[in-house]
Amino acid sequence: MIVLAAAFAVAGAASNAVGTAFQRKAASTSRRSGIRLLAELARQPFWVIGMAGVVCAALFQSLALVNGPLALVQPLFILELPFALLVAAPLMHKRMPRSGWWGVGGCVAGLAVLLIAAAPHGATDHAPLTRWIPALSVCVGGMAAAVLLAGRGHAPARRAALFAAASATGNALTAALLKSASGTFADHGFAAFLHAWQTYGFALAGVASVILLENALQAGPLVAAQPALTIGDAMVSLTLGMTLFDERIRLGWWLVPEACGALLIVAGVVVLSRAVQNITTVPVAAEQRQTAA
Repeated sequence: MIVLAAAFAVAGAASNAVGTAFQRKAASTSRRSGIRLLAELARQPFWVIGMAGVVCAALFQSLALVNGPLALVQPLFILELPFALLVAAPLMHKRMPRSGWWGVGGCVAGLAVLLIAAAPHGATDHAPLTRWIPALSVCVGGMAAAVLLAGRGHAPARRAALFAAASATGNALTAALLKSASGTFADHGFAAFLHAWQTYGFALAGVASVILLENALQAGPLVAAQPALTIGDAMVSLTLGMTLFDERIRLGWWLVPEACGALLIVAGVVVLSRAVQNITTVPVAAEQRQTAA
């Protein structure tokens, strides 16, 4: 079941990356906005492929959360960042600098070390309300505090990091609520899924996370936002998994390789974030000559 959950999580990260890349490709060809933009995009094959990728990602994430611990599934979604760059670069006729490949390697290697050392295990799909109330209070309170501290007048990097931290907390909370709602669906069917408060909770938390992410990307540089977003999601998910669903990780001397893996992920994310700012455009003619060769 753990292997199955990991496979679904990796498939979800890849699907979300493909969806995001194709949606950006479609949006880059339009100058419209609002409803007219949506109407135009709906007729573009790239946008349809992108939406299919997003839908598949949500399905894969639900299957992963039903079959495995939250502390395993959410960290694997870190792979979405390198997947997105690998897909988007050729799709948008861009060339990623050599440092970007080092960043991809750092993310993958760090994630492997972290998860092998931690070995998350022992998950349930449901938690009593006595656990949900403090978890919701801490997460929502933390998100609100981060937004207040990110008020205008502060340095752009600080604002971006705080908004990203709030979005990461929202992402982790969304995944926890989705895990519970998916478990209800698997155990009791669609009618029970529609009556579960967690179903509407993960929808609201997901929307809030997207809004906070947009604010993070507008407030400051990606190199400040991405590490907080990536590591924050994994750490909050780990905490929620342990406090809500009785998940466990290995402690003791295992904390040393776990810390090394986390640091390697941070380094890889920082390198990738900087590499994005140095992506160069590949001339279409040159690309065609390479393809012909």
